[in-house]
Amino acid sequence: MAELNGKPVTLDDLQNLALTNYGHFTSMRMENGTIRGLSLHLDRLVRDCRIVFGVELDRQKTLEYIRKAAEGVPGVAGLRVTVFDPALDMGHPSDAKTPHVLVNLRPAGAMPPPPLAAKTFTFTRDNAEVKHVGLYPQLKLRRDAQLAGFDDAVFVEPDGRVSEGGTWNLGFVDQEGTVIWPEAPVLPGTTMLLLQDLDAPKQVTAPVQLSDVSSMAAAFATNVTIGVRTVSALDDVRFPQDHPVLAELRDAYAGIPGERL
Repeated sequence: MAELNGKPVTLDDLQNLALTNYGHFTSMRMENGTIRGLSLHLDRLVRDCRIVFGVELDRQKTLEYIRKAAEGVPGVAGLRVTVFDPALDMGHPSDAKTPHVLVNLRPAGAMPPPPLAAKTFTFTRDNAEVKHVGLYPQLKLRRDAQLAGFDDAVFVEPDGRVSEGGTWNLGFVDQEGTVIWPEAPVLPGTTMLLLQDLDAPKQVTAPVQLSDVSSMAAAFATNVTIGVRTVSALDDVRFPQDHPVLAELRDAYAGIPGERL
């Protein structure tokens, strides 16, 4: 199901988005009419709209579109909000200043999914701080990783710093049980931000070189669709699947109350 500015979407409405692939989005997990980090998702949409289109997104109207699309939807569902301008002209993208709000709902999987193994690639996303719709590079590297026998890709800066996963934030646990978030160009994911606001366990943000990975006690992936997912391997480095800090993070995240739509 999809709605554009609160009305049923048509193929013509989506044509420009498909052909130009210019816009930004956020994805949420709705559980019985509530969303963890809803305010953070709205903050992201407003912030990214300034960067992508140079205009102020109407926060309240966007929330109303989300509420309308989600009305009457029971249980758990995935919800994506994409902001784009249907009138965008590839020759004059600077004229695109009337963003529309597309809301999609889809089934949501169980959380967390099984552990994943990731392969590293030297890569930095364009405008890493923006959740934009230009996903080709990430999906290409995810495909390459899967063809090599892994589940997903992890990005490494040219200077050797590990940054993030294909569509998720990456975290580590050191031998003392401290959570380390890599200091590098990454998307400020809502799940990561919610976890960083917890009182425990101890957490820091610091550079993690690829050469440091083998000394870590555990690794994990985070986003709204997977919660806290164990990373069982990074290249040829293996990690345990049941580290107590990951269980602590998972339980703490599950205990964060959702905001009602």
